[in-house]
Amino acid sequence: MNIKWQGVFPAVTTQLRKDQSLDLDATARHVEALIQSGVSGLVMLGSLGENQSLAPDEKRQVIKMTVSHVRGRIPVLSGVAENSTAAACQYVRDGEKAGLDGFMLMPAMVYKGDPRETMAHFRTVAATTGLPIMIYNNPVSYGNDITPEMFAKLAVVRNFVALKESSGNVRRITDLHNTVGDRFAIFTGVDDLLLESAILGIDGWVAGTGIAFPRENQNLWELTRANRWEEARKLYRWFTPLLHLDTHVKFVQYIKLAVRECGLGAEWVRAPRLPLAGRERSEILKVIRRGIETRPALPAGPAAARRT
Repeated sequence: MNIKWQGVFPAVTTQLRKDQSLDLDATARHVEALIQSGVSGLVMLGSLGENQSLAPDEKRQVIKMTVSHVRGRIPVLSGVAENSTAAACQYVRDGEKAGLDGFMLMPAMVYKGDPRETMAHFRTVAATTGLPIMIYNNPVSYGNDITPEMFAKLAVVRNFVALKESSGNVRRITDLHNTVGDRFAIFTGVDDLLLESAILGIDGWVAGTGIAFPRENQNLWELTRANRWEEARKLYRWFTPLLHLDTHVKFVQYIKLAVRECGLGAEWVRAPRLPLAGRERSEILKVIRRGIETRPALPAGPAAARRT
């Protein structure tokens, strides 16, 4: 599939049962709800998809199920978050055979390499596939910062086509434009910087919290594409307390709880993560339920903001 690197590519949770086994049917139902909301692609098995907590065979089951369910309607990407370069290369080869359309590549997860090592990891993995790759920069969580200057050096790799910028420093959007021009499609990966990033110029959004509120998420994106900033600000102000859930160390638990409250899945997570409890659970539920109670009325259809 020739991917159009624009729009909302949500990071999808991997649905689990209470006993922590995979629930592929529930994952497929959530995938379908996201497709119906109008998203442009799917990112399976990213950080939100609990990639690093799943066994190798489980990851392959998830991607095979997703490819089969989607049936080519939109692109399906998978996160690549292995602990070694060799394992990442094998995963990419297996994913290509399974019918994936591309990958979101993270640095090796255990060893925090220096820039030379990080770029060598990226180049080696890219050389094992002809499929397009989005590079994921998240120095806050993963300890490796892929700077604009590093992206400029990686620009010679043909199948590096997009980047997910999650440094939390919105200045990076302009620095990237000034350093690499339009060589890469730029996606934001920080939910509560979406509007700020959109103003500075991005191509897409790897959304997190929006998988619990897919219609609102898609509508916000479409408003930014239509330059309808006053309406976007209003919707963003409602959404922001929910979008903050994406920027906490327990973002997986928070977002899965939001998914449950919105009737789109379950909250079960893979240990060592545990479902929320006590005061923390009450406080997060208050944020989620307040968002549900004050949900704004939206135009009908996923592309309504474009049409009106």
